[in-house]
Amino acid sequence: MRPTSLEEVVGQEHLVGPDGVLRKALTGGMLPSMILWGPPGVGKTTLAQLIAQELKRPFHTLSAISSGVKDVREVIERAGGSGLFSRSAVLFIDEIHRFSKAQQDSLLGAVEKGTITLIGATTENPSFEVIGALLSRCQVYVLEPLGKTELLGLLDRAMRTELAELPIVLKESDALLRASGGDARRLLNTFDLCVKATTADADGNITITNAVVKEVVQNSAARYDKQGEQHYDIVSAFIKSIRGSDPQAAVYWLARMVEGGEDALFIARRMVILASEDIGNAEPNALLMATTSMQAAQLIGWPESRIILSQCAIYLACAPKSNASYVAINDAMAAVRATGDLSVPMHLRNAPTKLMKELGHGAGYAYSHDGPGNFVEQEFMPDALSGTTFYKPGSNAREQRYAEMLDRIWKGRYS
Repeated sequence: MRPTSLEEVVGQEHLVGPDGVLRKALTGGMLPSMILWGPPGVGKTTLAQLIAQELKRPFHTLSAISSGVKDVREVIERAGGSGLFSRSAVLFIDEIHRFSKAQQDSLLGAVEKGTITLIGATTENPSFEVIGALLSRCQVYVLEPLGKTELLGLLDRAMRTELAELPIVLKESDALLRASGGDARRLLNTFDLCVKATTADADGNITITNAVVKEVVQNSAARYDKQGEQHYDIVSAFIKSIRGSDPQAAVYWLARMVEGGEDALFIARRMVILASEDIGNAEPNALLMATTSMQAAQLIGWPESRIILSQCAIYLACAPKSNASYVAINDAMAAVRATGDLSVPMHLRNAPTKLMKELGHGAGYAYSHDGPGNFVEQEFMPDALSGTTFYKPGSNAREQRYAEMLDRIWKGRYS
């Protein structure tokens, strides 16, 4: 089922379609070194082979799992000589993110000189996994998961070619598409298993239904790599859904992490941070709820802690939002960096010794509880920052009460 020409490639129109960037480069006979970044089963290896075929370049493959610096140097040495590798060979490195820094360094000179044209394939974000020097010498092209139309087209092609002799009736396809996760390899393997596991009916047909697929696949775990890009993308979607007050989406992304075997405490810690960063004083109990949920998850563990995490996520999603505390500390830290070590006003300084008192430490300080309403108006900022506002109460009921109180006692000083 692997395509034998660019015209047979399914999906990736932005790269190999009529106006695709790679198609235009190939038409002009140009081939930059590149990193192909995308999920499994979307055609990275196939595309590399077809690119070399299109330009009639020698093609050599290394796997980052089993190859070392010695293997890389051997290919580069042969590419610079005569014979098979004499015409600017294409070196394809699968899972290039698994190469160490030293292994990636060994490619730099040959890529820079054009001795080889590097095509690296990775499922991980190259910004994190490929060294900067190599990344700057390569173009990064993103391959997208295959959509419903492309996947159904692959099934149709399989039934017309490799499986043409079998009387297959694809009655339902939803479960197959879900099980694939946009991965063509997984789709075809699952389809193949379903066909082999299904007994022909009275009419002699092998009928594939959603029920058949579910029985064969059992539990098809959602694609989730606890150490990779999916880990960060999904937890990002989870946090942004809570911040955006969408409990439905929050629970969905939580379920993705639970099904992927994510660490319960990792999820809980992120909710503790969010409770302060995105809710704060709009609902102070949010931090208590998140902290308690983390402690409970640690005590109970999987699978029951999923219920606790769900309760907390829903609570946080439905709570009023404010990032005023988050903004306040960031602005205050920026002021510290800009103004340096400003002196503490004398009336605010500690005076534990007689000498300090004689030097004026603490002189003029008014004890707040001696004033009406436990408040005495006085300066608490360094002179250079007098009147500066860091905390701006959010537009929620609780913090608006804070705003009214602060405006009243400070007589509009921080408004």
